[in-house]
Formats: sequence, C-alpha cells, structure tokens
Amino acid sequence: MRASSLQPLLAALGADLGAAQSAGTFTVKPLTGAQFHVHARILPADENVAPNVVGILEGSDPKLRNEYVIFSAHMDHIGVAGPRGSGQCQAKGADSICNGADDDGSGTVAVMEIAEAFAGMHPRPKRSIIFLNVSGEEKGLWGSEYFSNHPAVPITNIVADLNIDMIGRNWRDTIVAIGKEHSDLGATLNQVAASHPELDMRPIDDIWPDQDFYRRSDHFNFAKKGVPILFFFNGTHEDYHQVGDSPDKIDTEKESRVAQLVFYLGAEVANAAERPKWNPDSYRTIVGSK
Repeated sequence: MRASSLQPLLAALGADLGAAQSAGTFTVKPLTGAQFHVHARILPADENVAPNVVGILEGSDPKLRNEYVIFSAHMDHIGVAGPRGSGQCQAKGADSICNGADDDGSGTVAVMEIAEAFAGMHPRPKRSIIFLNVSGEEKGLWGSEYFSNHPAVPITNIVADLNIDMIGRNWRDTIVAIGKEHSDLGATLNQVAASHPELDMRPIDDIWPDQDFYRRSDHFNFAKKGVPILFFFNGTHEDYHQVGDSPDKIDTEKESRVAQLVFYLGAEVANAAERPKWNPDSYRTIVGSK
C-alpha cells in the first residue's frame, strides 16, 4: 500500500505516519475500531508470444489420411548469457549470444528439409504428415505441451512422433534413438537403417539412462498422451547451452544423413498397414493403465 493512501486513514484513527517513520525508536500502538479491506489488482508488465509452427501434408489413402505422423523439433534456445555463476550460458569476451545451432537449430532445419522431401513425393504417403516446430522447449516443453493438449487433429489419430533435438555434432556414423525399447518403432527403425547402408548411420539405444533424456524433450508430451515416439539425439557436448554452440561447428553432412534416416522411417510408418504399437509394460509405466 502506498504511504499517500495510508496516511489519511491513519490520521483519522489518531496516528501520525510521518512521525512514526522519523522516530528513532519503533513502538507499537493499537488502533481500535479499525477494519482494513485490501483489494489487490495484478497487471502484467508485458506480454510475450511464442508461437508454434505447424504444417500438415494430407495423405493419399482415403482411410489412412485421417491418421498422422508427426516430425517435431523446437525453435527456441536460451537467449543471451546470464550472470556469471548463475549456471546459465556464460559470455566469452564480447560474445553473449547463446546460438543454439545444435540445440535445436539442427532439428528445426531437419524438419523443414524432411517437409520439402515429402512435399515432392508422388504419390504422397498414405497417412498424413504433421511438421511441427515448437517454441518454449527450454522453458519446460511449453510448445509441445500446448499442442498435445490442443492438437490440430484428434490426439488418438496421431500414430507416432519422431522428435529431432540435436543431431549436428559428435559421432559421424551413430545417432541415439531414445525410446527404441518402448514400442515397435525401434524395430522398424533398425530395419530402415539396414535397408539404407548408403547412409552409414547406425541408430543405437539410449546410452545415458541416468540422465533421463526421455522426459527432457518435446516427444515426452506426446508419449504421455499415448503416442509412440522416438527421440533422435546426438548427446550433449562442451558447447551445450553455451555461446560456442555456433553454426560453424555443425557437421552438416552428418546431419543430412540423420535427416534422411528419419525421413525414410517416417515414410515407412506413414505407409504401413498397421500403426505402431507400444510395448505393454512401457505403456503402463509411461501412459498408465488402459
């Protein structure tokens, strides 16, 4: 409460706010017959908008076009360097921009390239495809949470989410596909990789289970809704969430091969007679009882 608003009220009750504030000692004086009613009004100082970008390519099959495969990535990063010792991205000299080229510029670009490839297919895949680049992943998976709660299509019609978050660094011939053990998407991925040896890209299981990456990117919001997922991830590195995560360090040739692998997997899922199936134990653990 502002002092200018409080002073007339206290004066009517026989108290002097100015004298109390200037006194060298603090005293407590009871005020009888007084009732205070406080009405608080909170107004936002500003408002920020973080949009999701969604594109849908309709499938070619009259029945299966009502089912959807999602390719997802996140557009946001962590902004600029924070105070030294805060645990956030730290400036290096005059450089304070936390670029996020691998996390997750690499995934965002991959989704766009995969979208271009699907748009040029004739005929189109049987199932429809959703290309989803979200915002707010670094804030707590906000964009994917919003989309999974307010999907552009019925959530039960989404048969898979193939999430791409950091695929431009580390090993040249290996990509981690987190979630392989939770559905038959893992077996399908292995078959697709074996069918395309020219890519020289081996998908492997999660090698960091103690870091719980399964719950740390946008696919998790779909998994909780019962959508089978795979999360393509090359692991962290010394530039993770630092100004050094810059475009010049991206292995674009490797990234292109990972993107092609994910494209071929998506095409396989989009054209399959049956939709992907959960491992029953995984479903009970991640989604809940049916």
